Amino acid sequence: MSSEENKRDPDDVGEDGTPQGEEPVEEAQGAPEDPGTPQAPDAPEDFEDAPASDPLVAEEPGIAEEELAVLSEELESARQERDQYLDALRRLKAEFENSRKRQERERERVLSMAAERLVQELLPVLDNLDRALEAGGDIREGVLATRNQLADVLGNEGLLPVASDGQPFDPNVHEAVMGRPSEEHEEGTILQTFERGYLLNGKPIRPAKVVVAK
Repeated sequence: MSSEENKRDPDDVGEDGTPQGEEPVEEAQGAPEDPGTPQAPDAPEDFEDAPASDPLVAEEPGIAEEELAVLSEELESARQERDQYLDALRRLKAEFENSRKRQERERERVLSMAAERLVQELLPVLDNLDRALEAGGDIREGVLATRNQLADVLGNEGLLPVASDGQPFDPNVHEAVMGRPSEEHEEGTILQTFERGYLLNGKPIRPAKVVVAK
């Protein structure tokens, strides 16, 4: 022990046991034994040992290929289904067009047969007119008989005359060409028929031209 240390008075000791005149040594902060200092987490020794769910781990290369294969199969299936629908639609369109043509041909055939039958039925009427003209003299009775025969033929086809004289005026089957005052008939009563009207199977095909009382 040096002479200077011997000269120090033992009473010159601070309350904390440190000799007066010397500053106490501070303890290092953040020492391992200090429970108040946060500890850093231990990093994994090997990056490859991280769990598979970790987003840092790359996806397996086979997953993308499998999904691509599934999508490719679904696309091919959709294309096949589309082609089937288009083919069915083309067949349906062709069948519809063929049906329309058949109906048109059938309609023309029916009309042709109807016209042929009507002409055959009218030929005897034409023959009677020829005979009446060849006979000479008073042909009134022959013409009247021929007219009645023609009316019968057309009546069998659904042709009927429109009732007019003495009937109330009906704009659906009558056409007023003029009006005439009359004290004997009510207003709107048909007084005279200029041209007979006709119905074919109940449908007006020509209105009767008449004179109406007013």
